[in-house]
Amino acid sequence: MNKNIFITGGGGYIGTRLVPILLKKKYYVTVYDTFYYGNKLQKNKNLKIVRGDIRNIKKLFNNCKNHDIFLHLACISNDSGFELNSKLSKSINFDCFEEIVVQAKKAGIKRFIYASSSSVYGVSKKKNVIETDPLIPLTLYNKYKGMCEPLLLKHTDKDFAGTIFRPATVCGYSPRMRLDLSVNILTNYAYNKKTIKVFGGNQLRPNLHILDYCDAVLKLMKAPVKKIANQIFNVGKENLTINNISLKVKKIIEEKISQEIKIVKTKSNDKRSYHINSDKILRQLKFKAKRTVKDAIIELYKAFAKGWVPKSFDLDEYYNVQTLKKLKIK
Repeated sequence: MNKNIFITGGGGYIGTRLVPILLKKKYYVTVYDTFYYGNKLQKNKNLKIVRGDIRNIKKLFNNCKNHDIFLHLACISNDSGFELNSKLSKSINFDCFEEIVVQAKKAGIKRFIYASSSSVYGVSKKKNVIETDPLIPLTLYNKYKGMCEPLLLKHTDKDFAGTIFRPATVCGYSPRMRLDLSVNILTNYAYNKKTIKVFGGNQLRPNLHILDYCDAVLKLMKAPVKKIANQIFNVGKENLTINNISLKVKKIIEEKISQEIKIVKTKSNDKRSYHINSDKILRQLKFKAKRTVKDAIIELYKAFAKGWVPKSFDLDEYYNVQTLKKLKIK
């Protein structure tokens, strides 16, 4: 039945939306996380929480025994987080990865699902980037995300299935809120500052609502092994420029608060631009993201309006880089 799920990084932005969904569906979940950004998970009889570092391989091995599925979400997220301390980020995102796979297999895990990133494509002028297209990383974060992929597939066999998915940039509300992701950033500025700051603007970004991310994970967990073994899947919804996203945010927030929102543009060194195609996961698993960027903006508006994201420009917990700077992790 594959009902016992082990999730590294399950206390993060994605995990705090995903874990309650899994629990509601009667899964037994173990979350293994350092909780650098705090623990926003609610207690549940079917939830076990382990405070641990994925680099502590022995502890990780002992805790992932007796689980069916290993979902690897843990990492130092995005480029700015990686650049803050590249040695730390490499040790977490790459150096320990293969040993994690080896130990998961040794522990009897049946299915290992690795959350890579669509940013591994870097820059591409193709209208539709598919899973077999070359990876052209522009940053160390992109590079090491991509380098982990073959290390998983190296160890798979008939009793240990490995699957990789490359999600688009995620958007929407989470109890462990992140305000350093494109749609979330722009909506925060629009609602709380009445001014949207756009850095660059012409970069293409594939987007994915956080609940569609959760649905994709569920699909990968439940799909027949023969359909997901040794497979790589893009997972995205709308490919939009930063300019287009900012115009959507402006229109929606202006309608909600009946106040004009200004857009201020500045130059950016961020050259990442790519347009992913997600037809493969639709074709093979019948999965298609349902929610739009508009849905995410409206959800974020409600969260701000209800006071669920207080002091959005002041609290470090919403921003990965600020939190890591404060913690001085090694």
